[in-house]
Amino acid sequence: MVTSRQRVLSGIVAGVVVIAGGGWAVGTRLRSPADEAASRRPPRPSLVTSPVIRKKLTSTVAVSGTLAYGSPLPVSLAGVVGGTAENQRVTRAPRPGKIVEGSVLMEVNGRPVFALRGKVPMHRTMAPGTTGTDVRQLQTALRRLGFGAPSTGVFDSATVAAVQHWYAKRGYAAQEPDLTAKQTREQLRQAVQTAEETLLTDRKALDAGRDVKPLKLKLDNARQDLRAAEDALEGEDAADLTPEETRQLETLRQAVRTAEEEVLAAEQALAAARSSSALPTPKPEQAPATPRPAPEADTRLLEMKASNARQNLESAHAALAAFGDEAGMSKEKRRAELRKAVRLAEDAVATAEQALRQARQDSPLRLKVANGGRNVASARAILADYLKTYGIGIPPGEIAFLPALPARLDKASVKPGDTVGDKVATVTSSAFAVTGSVETKEAKLLRKGMKATLETTDGATFRAVLSATGEAAKPADEEKKDKDAGAADDKLGSVPVLLTPTVTKGLRELVGASVTVKISVGATGGAVLTVPVAAVVTSADGRPRVQVELPGGDKVKDVEVKTGLTADGDVEVTPVQPDGLKEGDRVVVSGDA
Repeated sequence: MVTSRQRVLSGIVAGVVVIAGGGWAVGTRLRSPADEAASRRPPRPSLVTSPVIRKKLTSTVAVSGTLAYGSPLPVSLAGVVGGTAENQRVTRAPRPGKIVEGSVLMEVNGRPVFALRGKVPMHRTMAPGTTGTDVRQLQTALRRLGFGAPSTGVFDSATVAAVQHWYAKRGYAAQEPDLTAKQTREQLRQAVQTAEETLLTDRKALDAGRDVKPLKLKLDNARQDLRAAEDALEGEDAADLTPEETRQLETLRQAVRTAEEEVLAAEQALAAARSSSALPTPKPEQAPATPRPAPEADTRLLEMKASNARQNLESAHAALAAFGDEAGMSKEKRRAELRKAVRLAEDAVATAEQALRQARQDSPLRLKVANGGRNVASARAILADYLKTYGIGIPPGEIAFLPALPARLDKASVKPGDTVGDKVATVTSSAFAVTGSVETKEAKLLRKGMKATLETTDGATFRAVLSATGEAAKPADEEKKDKDAGAADDKLGSVPVLLTPTVTKGLRELVGASVTVKISVGATGGAVLTVPVAAVVTSADGRPRVQVELPGGDKVKDVEVKTGLTADGDVEVTPVQPDGLKEGDRVVVSGDA
């Protein structure tokens, strides 16, 4: 039974315990200024270390690109398809897929464009008589296709037959000569025929001896012309005036007589007037009842008439005298012209006589026959040369020679109805390739044939090899860049690279996908000690070292090393002292040692 004394003692003890607990709690919250400053200092920095690992290092150059079919090549037609250059329209467009030798790549105006293997591009029409390496290349292709063309390099009759058989086998007719060619052949044949007919006619005339008859007739005509000219000159010398001049002379003489009569009449009238004015004046009682005209006025009028009549007479005499002079000059002019005509007639007679003499010695018809023979030979030679190239031919656009077949038509650049342009399609090989670029300094590390690894976005890897760098790595169908873009690329210092996968399984579905290719530019022979590149420091003496963490983590030691290959942020290290560094040690990467 608990007494009151015990209850009092228990209460005292509990109170002491409560007070002690409260003091402890308060004491935990109370700090001195020094403790408070110490609690606010940053923690002592610790070392960042990385383990030394033994592994094989491989240094790589990464290239980003797109997986595609390799060796892209643009295909363009070398010229017209068919016989005319007008309205060259696509009637069947190229179809993506496999291309084998002898297949029809496309159609233009219903005519085929065949694909054949060859390095010499199609560049001209191949017709009978054409020679060259391109013809030999065609013949070789026809032999591979089983059409038996000779490999002579000459487009001869045997080649024509092989071409006809080849076209027919593919469902087409070989190209016949067009209308212009046929018209030219007919014109040349007519020229030969005309030259032969002319030669035959001249030979018959020469054989009949009629070659000098035209010259004899010409001489006779010249002599007749001379006699006529001489008769005209003699007649002119015998005659004083021409009939026309005689009529003019009579007219002028009549004018003189008329003028003389007018002068005589005027003078008589004037004399009569003057006589009447000298009679005595009648007396006033005897004067007539009518007034008389003034005598002075009548005299002046008659004097004027007489003066005019004398002037007319002088003019008539002057005209008659002038006519005489003109008639004399005209006669002399006619005589000069007639003498000239006589001289010309004499020259014509002399020329005709000389031509006749020459013809009798060396007949012009003989020369004409000789020239006619040469004309016939020339016309026949021209026709023969033309016929050598006349016949079945292959227009320049009907064959596309490709460096390698089979090939793959990647994409068509034209569609049905389009006018044929410079580029009709792009073909590639069946192999895969990745094109990209690297910096110039990295390109110096690359060599053709280096191994590489192709990585897809989902982590799949494939083996590859570096096929080319620089210009050789550019695709053949790459469009030319403008000058500004070219200058910008030069400043970037990038170098094209071409990589080829060495395995193809599983790549067909990845064509067009972005990939990364890592090119191996160096590797260690086996597993070596490696540390992060940041762990290697160079001392004042120029020797590389690493700081190795000692047990306990508070101290490090410097270990001199020799560095080797660097790859993926790690570097190969070899300790100068054999026991200075081993796998598993931890080296300082950063932190205060």
